[in-house]
Amino acid sequence: MKSIKTLFILTVASLSISCSDNSEPIIITPEDYHASVDNLGAVMVHDIFSPPVASRIFAYPNIAAYEIIAQNDSLYNSLQGQIPHLGSIPKADDSKKVNYELAALIAHLDLSRQLIFSEDRITSYRDSLYTIWEDKNAKEFNTSKEYGLKVANFISVWMNDDNYNQTRTMPKFSVEHGNEERWQPTPPSYMDGIEPHWSKIRSFVIDSAAQFKPVPPPEFSMDKNSAFYKELKEVYDISERITEEGDDSEEVLIAQFWDCNPYVSVTRGHLMFATKKITPGAHWIGITKIACRKDNADFAKTVYAYTKTSIGIADAFISCWDEKYRSNLVRPETLINAYFDDEWKPILQTPPFPEYTSGHSVVSGAAATVLTDIFSDNFDFIDDTETPYGLPIRPFSSFKAAAQEAAISRMYGGIHYRAAVEVGIGQGFKVGNLVNERLKMLN
Repeated sequence: MKSIKTLFILTVASLSISCSDNSEPIIITPEDYHASVDNLGAVMVHDIFSPPVASRIFAYPNIAAYEIIAQNDSLYNSLQGQIPHLGSIPKADDSKKVNYELAALIAHLDLSRQLIFSEDRITSYRDSLYTIWEDKNAKEFNTSKEYGLKVANFISVWMNDDNYNQTRTMPKFSVEHGNEERWQPTPPSYMDGIEPHWSKIRSFVIDSAAQFKPVPPPEFSMDKNSAFYKELKEVYDISERITEEGDDSEEVLIAQFWDCNPYVSVTRGHLMFATKKITPGAHWIGITKIACRKDNADFAKTVYAYTKTSIGIADAFISCWDEKYRSNLVRPETLINAYFDDEWKPILQTPPFPEYTSGHSVVSGAAATVLTDIFSDNFDFIDDTETPYGLPIRPFSSFKAAAQEAAISRMYGGIHYRAAVEVGIGQGFKVGNLVNERLKMLN
């Protein structure tokens, strides 16, 4: 009897040791984080979020992940106090061996799920990862999951106080019919102006939406000697020239590469459908991934790069949209159809919001400035962000060179005047410089 009892104890002990031996440390790599960001981006394309809203969706999950990493890495400083309205996230219990990289990724996944429509797509992706992690090391997974979700909940409460929900109930933009200098809905879908109240969204770093209020656009005039008319004619002339040169024209290729219109309406007979693409902010998030990979950035630096860049992009949209609905300027397409050629169409489809300043120019200026601060000037790279949409790669000598091309692409595409492009990228540089100045994320 005694020998049987002893054998039982030894068997249980053996099984315990065996189970313990089968537990592997859960290793989270930069590629795991890239995959989570990519998955979020794919769901956003599916759900068709406008460019400003997309910038908000990118920012909060990255901030949650970054704050967790900053708790355990002395190289990085918490954003608490640097973003004035962000408090201190819950601290991890030192007695529990939290895997901070795993907790950061879990927080990113959970905030991502909360911010999109197709929650099932994020949930399915998340659950597949949960299964893998739990099979490797259930104790480490559950401890890290508990902490990651606690931080995600904290950031979620803060996030939901940014006035986004309130702007969902605010009135639509009122179009000034009969006033030809003001923005009018454009073909083919004649959509309402999107996000007219985005300037009311709480910013991250800029003091207010109007902090970098740009100079007004050239005074509206159809006098052939006026600055405004000359800019309008320039858009028309460029479009005519590069259209004659064909689809292989360098300017056409540049316009198409930086299109980044998340909802291009296509009309065939009585049928209208959407061709889905990434937003301008998503394109720069893609460039962030490219830079991280080329730099061989570790997990912490990867999260840092995404976080700082997404904050710059988010504040750039707030700054830009403040001006768009202040100046409320008519798009080139409307005037060219009225004065030059009623059958003219821009190379790119005109997006549904006022013209000045150029959103892509502002966002590109901000993102490029932040990325330059992280990875250095003259950081050359190959941009393959648009290859999933059938577009070729493009090489750039620096982030700012890419931003300059993104800005001028709006003129080549026939959707912006020169002032919106040149003033817009300058506006973005100012936002980016302020982000670099105020966010001291590195020790």
